[in-house]
Amino acid sequence: MITVNTHEAKSKLSALIRAIEEEGETVLICRAGKPVAELRQPTVRKVADPLKMHPELMGKILYDPTDAAVEEDWPEVNR
Repeated sequence: MITVNTHEAKSKLSALIRAIEEEGETVLICRAGKPVAELRQPTVRKVADPLKMHPELMGKILYDPTDAAVEEDWPEVNR
């Protein structure tokens, strides 16, 4: 971890960012010796594919959906 004061962070920002990017460093920025900010690489979250079917919704169709419906397939009220 690299610790710098605000003035040093301002004057060496490009070098600090390079250290974060290339070496995976974390930079702690302090004001009057007290930490006020931390610079580090962002955490990358994996986003689920919005077009992928949810595993609990996967199922098997046990009939041929292209077959014509017969009278027994309809509810009694609609016959």
